[in-house]
Amino acid sequence: MQSLEIISVNLWQILISLCNLVLLFLILKKFLYKPVRNILAQRQNAIDSQYADAESAKSDALALKDEWQVKMSSAESQAESIVKEAVESAGRRSAAIIGEGREKADRIIRQAEIDAELERQKAESEIKEQIADVSVALSEKMLGREINTEDHRSLIDSFLSDID
Repeated sequence: MQSLEIISVNLWQILISLCNLVLLFLILKKFLYKPVRNILAQRQNAIDSQYADAESAKSDALALKDEWQVKMSSAESQAESIVKEAVESAGRRSAAIIGEGREKADRIIRQAEIDAELERQKAESEIKEQIADVSVALSEKMLGREINTEDHRSLIDSFLSDID
């Protein structure tokens, strides 16, 4: 019967093993399970807060992106209006410069015409005087006597005015 004693189950030993197991479970629960659980909860909270921060940063980035797109489209429209205004201003300025140039050219032409008319009148009067002088000299030689220059000049002027 000795071989039965080796295989036999000892109830006290099972109870003591169970008590040791329960005592070990309680000790591990008190010193290991709760701190580990607290650490896991803290890590989960940190991860959740990082996810929330990432979502917040993503939404902020999308808002900034939309804002910059609006600003870029506004800047493009402003640039187009500035270019359009500059082209219009350049067109007005070039038209003004061309107009000023034409006015100046017209003034120069009118002044040249006036100067030419004055020169023509001056030349005519000089020619009339020379003709009068030559006529007086010829008349004196032909008549052989001296005629009053003023009388002679008035005769020639009346003759020339009849010719014109």
